[in-house]
Amino acid sequence: MKRECSRRQVLSGVAQAAVLCGMGGSSSSVQAASGTPKAGLKIGVSTLGFGGFSNAALAKELSGAGVGVIQLFLSQTDSKFWKYNGRSDLSSLTPARCREIAAVYRDAGIDIHSIGVYTNLIHPDEGEIKANLAYFESMMEIGGHMGVRTFINEAGHYHDSEAPAPRIELAFQDEVWPRMVTTGRKMAAMADKHDAKILLEPFYRGFLTSAKRVRLFVEEVNSPRVRVLLDPANLIELNDLDEMFQQLAPLVDCLHAKDRKLHIERGVAAGKGDLDYQRFVTLAARQTPEAPMILEYVGADDYLAARAHLRQAMQKAGVTEIV
Repeated sequence: MKRECSRRQVLSGVAQAAVLCGMGGSSSSVQAASGTPKAGLKIGVSTLGFGGFSNAALAKELSGAGVGVIQLFLSQTDSKFWKYNGRSDLSSLTPARCREIAAVYRDAGIDIHSIGVYTNLIHPDEGEIKANLAYFESMMEIGGHMGVRTFINEAGHYHDSEAPAPRIELAFQDEVWPRMVTTGRKMAAMADKHDAKILLEPFYRGFLTSAKRVRLFVEEVNSPRVRVLLDPANLIELNDLDEMFQQLAPLVDCLHAKDRKLHIERGVAAGKGDLDYQRFVTLAARQTPEAPMILEYVGADDYLAARAHLRQAMQKAGVTEIV
């Protein structure tokens, strides 16, 4: 208990300091006021929206556009293994094949920052959770063959279509929090075994529903192996941008750059929703400058426009792009 409280106090102190920085109480705010550029940000792309490309074709496309970092989803025509909220058969992903896929991107000058897993962690059946954790560990092994040590996941979703709707949604039932903490600690142990890191992504309609809830969950799991991917578009229904960074900045290792219209569930490409991108990049540059911004919900037809929107916001905010 003492160790956990100490960790919470440290994180809270860092977060408060970050907020003071954003409010003008530090040298970085003075630099911003004087016109000096803030810290830079790296822009990357999620491969999920490029399902019609082979890995080689996608590497050529992205490299030609000057993209230097990706978040890899095994969703290309010659590596169709990704399955949202579930599992897929990974038996044909041999170590040699994993190395081949990674080499395609690295030979094109593209770094693989992380791998998207997104299996279900909240399923109420213990057998399913056990199978999903085994699947997650298999993805860590695949990442190890690729030289990738960071893995992304949401909490997952579950609904029994044959049962009456519960009075309280599964994600918020009393017994689910301690069960999810246990699952998070099991994942942390696996990550420690594989020298890996897990980034949890919040979403306002799931278990990790708000910035504060995410912080409290990660603090209770209490492992440096479990951190956060912040996707502000997933939280704007409940938190404003300053709240998100106040709660989560010390825990964030990656950012998703997509968008969402308020009161609409479906996410959209950057620039097509209500997210204040200038404020977003300002806070990111000040408080999470090491975290790459990964364009998500984009494909071949719109990733350049989304990147242009992000770059324009950065330019207005005085934030440089790290290439």
